[in-house]
Amino acid sequence: MSESIKIDMQKFNTLKSIPAYLPIVNIDTDMIIPKQFLKTIKRTGLGKNLFFEMRYDDKGKEISDFILNQNPFNNSKILIAGKNFGCGSSREHAPWALLDFGITCVISSSFADIFYSNCFKNGILPIILDNEKIKELSEYAKRKEEISIDLNEEKIIFGNSETKFKVDSFKKKCLLEGLDDIALSLKKSDKIENFERDLKVKKPWIFNDQS
Repeated sequence: MSESIKIDMQKFNTLKSIPAYLPIVNIDTDMIIPKQFLKTIKRTGLGKNLFFEMRYDDKGKEISDFILNQNPFNNSKILIAGKNFGCGSSREHAPWALLDFGITCVISSSFADIFYSNCFKNGILPIILDNEKIKELSEYAKRKEEISIDLNEEKIIFGNSETKFKVDSFKKKCLLEGLDDIALSLKKSDKIENFERDLKVKKPWIFNDQS
């Protein structure tokens, strides 16, 4: 069994952090984690290569004016990004890299569909807001002030204000309970075992030892 399967997905309920603001549109998965880092099947260790070509120069030195190389944004758990975030190839390494860096929530006006789905499967909450709300929240990033996410209530709290967001009820349940695809399957293990038991009785030839 690979290490990527062994790691339990963390439950997501509430989150408080100074957000990092990256106002670049069409950030694709190759920008999030370049292809040379896709050889691993581990979920860990990818954070140091997140946004590699934007974070490091040709000699591997950190570029000081990139937002995630600056304090306190190098410890941000919330990323506010431009529209169509996560476009390009469907590599699951992209949410793995974000998560390993420490980012568990991405806020944007739109996401690529596959990336959006992969986020939920890996413990990351992607939130879609209109551009006016994005702009309002970005001011908190610029002032280095915390905002809070409440998944159960589906709201973002900033200063004395709050705004609601929508999330699919099943995806919400999976995040709240820390259930990835493997965990969802294991919850049905009794039904799977009963099915196999009945099948062995009805069609025993399927289980004949072929060795």
